Amino acid sequence: MNVLGIIGGTGIDQLQGLQLADSHQLDTPYGEPSRAVQEGRLGDQRIFFLQRHGSPRAIPPHLINYRANLWALQSLGVTDVVAINAVGGISASMRPGRLVIPDQLIDYTWGREHTFDTGADGSLMHIDFTHPYDPALRDALLEVARQEQLPHHGRGVHGVMQGPRLETAAEIRRMERDGCDLVGMTGMPEASLSRELGMAYASVCMVVNAAAGLDDKPLTLDMMRETLHSESAVVRRLLLALAASGRY
Repeated sequence: MNVLGIIGGTGIDQLQGLQLADSHQLDTPYGEPSRAVQEGRLGDQRIFFLQRHGSPRAIPPHLINYRANLWALQSLGVTDVVAINAVGGISASMRPGRLVIPDQLIDYTWGREHTFDTGADGSLMHIDFTHPYDPALRDALLEVARQEQLPHHGRGVHGVMQGPRLETAAEIRRMERDGCDLVGMTGMPEASLSRELGMAYASVCMVVNAAAGLDDKPLTLDMMRETLHSESAVVRRLLLALAASGRY
């Protein structure tokens, strides 16, 4: 039986509509997760929810303990991980207010703990990462988005930068040349760590701003929060429909 885990990002401190049943403060071989994992019901389905940045503290993207977060979810029986990411839009169609379910990523991060493979057992862990997002889970998200008539983009390349600063205009131009449609800071190593642990992983990206240099307006957190507020309601509808889809 599949069990759904949801990782919330910026603006998703709590999962609206989650009927809380338990809270799991876990210690893992890699330290503590960002926050206690909440267990509850979304609609009629049991799910787990973890805020990757912590709450009320705010852990910056490069200091998140991604290994502990994913290990904790797997230890609770989670098989499917849907990650919510607040991102900037690079491609012309990826403007603020758009919902995107990406199909590819490019990893620009550095210095993060990217793998569970320490070499201690004498073998190498070479995961197939050709398609970084699980095709079946992506298809399930796309199907419920269509059924709920939620405006969305079903493809996109998610470029993951180191943060916590925002990008320069030149960096965004480089990412555009590389083929990136979106820019964020938290999509890796979540995706690859999930693959190493055998969990299906997909991302739902909320475009909250135009990437650096693509808009005359300065990038501010207040501006992003306004868009986050409106998009989070759409994401909640998507997650409710996914939970009720029969996959769980």
